[in-house]
Amino acid sequence: MGIYSRHVFPRLCDRAMRRSEMARLRSELLADVDGEVLEIGFGTGLNLEHYPEHVRRLTAVDPGEGMGRLGRRRIARSKMEVDHRVTGAESLPFEDDRFDCVVTTWTLCSIPAVRRALSEVYRVLKPGGRFLFLEHGLNDDPSVRRWQHRLTLIQRVLADGCRLDLDVESVVRSQLFREVEVARFLLEGTPRLLGSIYRGVARK
Repeated sequence: MGIYSRHVFPRLCDRAMRRSEMARLRSELLADVDGEVLEIGFGTGLNLEHYPEHVRRLTAVDPGEGMGRLGRRRIARSKMEVDHRVTGAESLPFEDDRFDCVVTTWTLCSIPAVRRALSEVYRVLKPGGRFLFLEHGLNDDPSVRRWQHRLTLIQRVLADGCRLDLDVESVVRSQLFREVEVARFLLEGTPRLLGSIYRGVARK
């Protein structure tokens, strides 16, 4: 992991992801989480302040050491107990059927083996548990999609692995979830290349 990934990109990402519209979407997604909660792609900890008060403990994973340094600062200021682990999502260090909710926000785009990670999400969820996600990905417009495919290689370099052309709904539905609900919309004030948002819940 180079200097850019460890020191530069985490700060750039943290700044870009603090927009008020994104904060509102985080709060809406997390409003009814409960029980044992796992957050995948904890990053710099921007979701912490948006969990409801009854969630007093969070388990969180992220593979980025640079992100983790900023995230631990937010954990230190939070009233929530956080079990924070530096690890990838493709092989989660948890037993089967452990969590009531698993959460990802703007994360799936950066996971190299995203289907494997989602199979792990399914595995660690309790029967009846929920996977809540808020992600950017492939646009509906064919002309926008073409540009997303063309520019993904550049995006991966600039944004530390993030891809523009992930069909989020398709990869979630490829798993064994018994029910999947997805809303699609454009993030206000964001180009369609980056602002095509998928918000949803999948139930085990």
